[in-house]
Parts: sequence; C-alpha cells; structure tokens
Amino acid sequence: MANLTRGIDHIGITVPDIEEATTFFKKAFHAKIAYDNKKLGDEPQQGEAVEKTLGLKKGAKVIHIRILSFDNGSNIELFHFIDTEQREPVIASDLGVQHFAFYVDDIQQSANAFVEAGGELLTEPGELLGDVENGSGEFVYGRAPWAC
Repeated sequence: MANLTRGIDHIGITVPDIEEATTFFKKAFHAKIAYDNKKLGDEPQQGEAVEKTLGLKKGAKVIHIRILSFDNGSNIELFHFIDTEQREPVIASDLGVQHFAFYVDDIQQSANAFVEAGGELLTEPGELLGDVENGSGEFVYGRAPWAC
C-alpha cells in the first residue's frame, strides 16, 4: 500500500493582526512572506459557503490571509477574522492544536530572538527527555505575543 502522506504543507493560525504576527515570525524565525491569499482591504470572505467550508460561526468574516515560508519545513498560514466572538487561545490541556515546533541550529540564540521579537519563554532551553529525536536534542517552550 502506498504512503498516503508526503508531509505537512502548512498549519493555519488565527491571529489578531497579521502584520504584527508576520513581524514576530520574521524576527523570531526568519519567516518570509510567500504570498497573501486575501489582502487587507480586499472584499472579506464571508457567507454561508465560507462558514460551512471553514466551520465558522454565522457572520464571521475573513479579512486577511497570508502564507509565511521558512527555509526548511512547512509553511504557516495566518488568518484574521472579524465579526465573530473570539475565545481565549488554547493551552496545552485544551482540545485542539496547542503548539508547533521548529528545528533550529542554536537553541539559545533562537530563544533570545523569540523573546526579542515579543514572545515569552515558558521554560529555559533544556535537554529533551527520553530517547527521542535520534537520542539527543534540546527544547524550549514559549508563547507568541498573542498567547498562542
């Protein structure tokens, strides 16, 4: 049987301001703007078909969508919605996507860039526990400026 999955193309994240999120990802992870699916100022994506396709609450409007790319790995798609009630961002114990991870060459330098870009470290860099990632590696947990 053939493998059905070739890899992750992108992860979608709803943010309060795409320009601020883009600046954060550029400073913290050297992201590049690949393209905007919907530019700020374009007619919003809205209506029953969009609500059904994206599983949105009635009346929600998508006003900006941007794809960010990174030198190695998957892309991130940023969404900005209006006219819908927003919940607090999830934490690790909530259902749903709770984090994503980057491979980096220097974890301390990357952690410093993350903080300088406006993020908050939840841990200091440390060794991975157990025999994961080929037996070695480090990790650090952080929260983006919009609490993701």
